[in-house]
Amino acid sequence: MKIAVTGGTGFVGQALVLALLARGDEVWIISRKPADARPGQERLRYATWRQLEQEPALLEGTQCIVNLAGESINQRWSANAKTRILNSRTDAAARIAKLVGELRQKPDTVVNASGISIYGTSDTKTFDEESPAHINDFLGSVVEQWEAAARTIPAERLVLVRVSLVLGNGGGAFPLMALPYRLFGGGRVGSGRQWMSWIHAEDMTRMLLFCIDKRDIAGPVNACAPQPVTNDQFGRALGKAMRRPHWFPVPAFLLKTVLGEMSSLLLQGQRILPAKLQQNGFDFRYPTIESAMVDLVGKRTRT
Repeated sequence: MKIAVTGGTGFVGQALVLALLARGDEVWIISRKPADARPGQERLRYATWRQLEQEPALLEGTQCIVNLAGESINQRWSANAKTRILNSRTDAAARIAKLVGELRQKPDTVVNASGISIYGTSDTKTFDEESPAHINDFLGSVVEQWEAAARTIPAERLVLVRVSLVLGNGGGAFPLMALPYRLFGGGRVGSGRQWMSWIHAEDMTRMLLFCIDKRDIAGPVNACAPQPVTNDQFGRALGKAMRRPHWFPVPAFLLKTVLGEMSSLLLQGQRILPAKLQQNGFDFRYPTIESAMVDLVGKRTRT
């Protein structure tokens, strides 16, 4: 299968590209800057957006485009940062829509990253793919506009992967979240009652492959484990796996002072369920936070 990936050099994108190559797919990474071919990776190609604007035929025969492009949200949300976060997502979707429109043989599948922030935050409600959008903050607005831009892509099947917190040692937020525990200073954040919907990085890659391959999956798909946890439960599982105490709480006012509006990522949350994945038979390798933590930090702690 010929598959194009935007954001293929990011945390999630790199793992997906390696998995696609391992199973024999031809992979095109679309990026802003040119890159050299990797030795021994004959099925890996690179193209810049500018190249594709001039020569869209490079992607003729592509069966699937996976759009993971977007500036990191892990930064202080200044006015300029907010603009970059939003535009990086909507611009990528618009570019893909234009590119697909110019292809004679259009890809039948587009898998576009999205986010669970579209459901809003709650300490009491549970959300799945049938839950309506509830836009009450910056990230919710970003996801709403991101998905609207993705829906303009003229593909037969569009999958909107609503990504939760991806837990992996190779990038993302988890290494920073684990750092206080490594220093024996871990504890709950804020009240500790806020929900955390999460997914192990390995399951994230596997579910993307699942969405690419399974023809009857379309529309929103929640990329999260079937057992969300509270922040306090998350910290206790992390501390137990690392053999570190869970005792030093971080007050909400301190996070708000240091991180500003971005502190809402840690102080608010949602209880999200992956109903569509489960209905379609996806098998999670790490369905519980305990199993994920043992894999991510427990094994290394014991060696």
